[in-house]
Amino acid sequence: MSAPPAHRLLARLRHFTVFSPEERNAINTACGGSALVARQRRDLIREGDRPRGVPLILEGWAFRYKTLEDGRRQIIALHLPGDLCDIHGSILRKMDHSIGALTQVRYVELTRDQIDDLAALGPRVHQALWWDSLTTAAIQREWTVNLGQRDALERLSHLFCELIFRLRAVGMIDGLRCEIPLTQTDLAEATGMTPVHVNRMVQELRSRQLIRWKGREFEALDLDGLCDVAMFNPAYLHLDHEGRHLDALG
Repeated sequence: MSAPPAHRLLARLRHFTVFSPEERNAINTACGGSALVARQRRDLIREGDRPRGVPLILEGWAFRYKTLEDGRRQIIALHLPGDLCDIHGSILRKMDHSIGALTQVRYVELTRDQIDDLAALGPRVHQALWWDSLTTAAIQREWTVNLGQRDALERLSHLFCELIFRLRAVGMIDGLRCEIPLTQTDLAEATGMTPVHVNRMVQELRSRQLIRWKGREFEALDLDGLCDVAMFNPAYLHLDHEGRHLDALG
C-alpha cells in the first residue's frame, strides 16, 4: 500500500503539534493532486516566473538558488521530502529566485486557496503552517551565520549536521546513515567555498573519523564530534514539539 501524499509533511509537522484524524485527512486531500515531475538538474520554477502555487516536495531533493549575470550561482536553501517551498511565495507577482531539482523530484503544487482552506481548519493547522514558515526563516538565518562567521571546516560540518537532523525529522535516516545526493560543486555553492576547498574539508572530516561518505551514502561516525566541530545547536530547527499545548486528544 502506497504512503499518503503528505506523509513526509505530516511527519515534519508532528514535531510541532499532533493533528486529529480529520485534520490529517484534510492535509492528505489537499496534497493529493496530480504529482509533477522535475528531472534532475532541471528547474521547478525560474526567477522572474509568476508563482503558480506552493511546491510540496514528495520525493527527491530540490534547492533554491540565485545566479549572477556572469553565471556564478549561490545555493541559498535545500528542500527535502516533506518541505513546502515558501508557503507565502504565491502572493508575489514574480519569483525573485529559482528552485531547481538536485535529483529527480516529484512534487505537488498547493494553490493559495488550498493553503487558506487548510489554515481555516483551526488553530492547530494554522499555527503549524506558521511554524513551518518560521522554521524556514530560522534555517535561512543560520545559513547567513554559517557563511559570515564559521570557518570552512565548521561551515561544512554544520551543513552535514543540519541535514542529519532534518532527515531524521521525516524518517529518512537509518541510525546515522542517510543519502546525501550533493556533489562537491553543490556543497561549494551552498557554503561559499570552491570545490577544491570542499574536497579538502571532506578529507579532513574523514581523517578525523567523523564521517564516511561514498557516492550518495553518508554516515556520521561521530555525530557529537561533528556537532562540536560545527558548534551546532539544533534549537533553530524547532523540533521539540513547541505546539504541544495544541495537541489533538485521543
